Amino acid sequence: MGKIRVVLVDDSSLMRGVLRTFLEDDEDIEIVGEAGNGREAVTLARELKPNLMTMDLEMPVMNGMQAIEEIMATRAVPILVVSSAADAHNAYEAIARGALEVIAKPEYDAKAASEFVAKVKMLAGVSVITHIRSRLKGKETVGAPQSPSAQPPLLVPQDNVSVGYSRIFVIASSIGGPQALALVLAHLPADFPCPILVSQHISAGFAGGMADWLAGSCKLPVRLAQDGELILPGVVYVSPSEANLVVTRSRRITLQEQLPAAIYHPSCNALLNAVAEVYGCQSVGIILTGMGSDGAQGIANICKAGGITLAQDEASSVIFGMNKVAIDSGSVQKVLPADAIAREMIGIASACRVANQP
Repeated sequence: MGKIRVVLVDDSSLMRGVLRTFLEDDEDIEIVGEAGNGREAVTLARELKPNLMTMDLEMPVMNGMQAIEEIMATRAVPILVVSSAADAHNAYEAIARGALEVIAKPEYDAKAASEFVAKVKMLAGVSVITHIRSRLKGKETVGAPQSPSAQPPLLVPQDNVSVGYSRIFVIASSIGGPQALALVLAHLPADFPCPILVSQHISAGFAGGMADWLAGSCKLPVRLAQDGELILPGVVYVSPSEANLVVTRSRRITLQEQLPAAIYHPSCNALLNAVAEVYGCQSVGIILTGMGSDGAQGIANICKAGGITLAQDEASSVIFGMNKVAIDSGSVQKVLPADAIAREMIGIASACRVANQP
């Protein structure tokens, strides 16, 4: 097997130098080209046929967003967006155009170097498909998307106010997860009667941008989870990357400090395990695309507690990893393509609503 051929794209020669330093000492990686703007990146993608490209977003001549769309429409390449956390919302627009993953521009240290090399190696092996430009510009969504600023303020009731829901849904995901999450959430109705908690592996500082991005194609309010807030029906809560989202018996969110040795940020198992313990047979665990095994243990615990468990199938997964581990364990009750998961969620919620009617 040959070396992983990488093209670095950033208008900052300093940042390209940092990334080059991280990669050039690894015997499995070869840097075959560098570009200082999006137009150069499009040319190098066509001429060099790399296994992976890193991509900045803010560049002259042609920005990263335009370059990603052009590359994915002509000569599809796995693309890793390396961006500032301040540009998190745009970073997830890049995901919608075909980029695989978003990470923050790394610090110059050994830990950051090791993590970056591992990410490059992992993504370089992912199969990507050509995107049709018209499909990207006219993506089908359910209903008119709201911008985060257009959504009504969320009213949080006091402890003595009844908050009724018969099911709680938990979604665990990693690489490829943002695309799958957007697809699932976009097809849920505005009157979906249950809360949805999301644990998506994500770089520090990007969770808020992802929540805003998801809100743009979803009829439900999507928000970054806050410590101590009450869990309400019909709201999507996204875990921050810097803490683990868990739940309490008083139906509140707790943001739990991560262990120093934790591999996954945030932990999908932490959320799934907590929901299984607190909600038992009311729990619905859903595990989507992603690398590794995080979430498989939590899905098993929801299954043991009498809850419902679903997994995204291999054909619609960017990486058939954590969902495969869960499926192979025998804890997943139904395996579905990403575009069928929302329909299944609606059916589960509707069955509970009918069962609870007098």
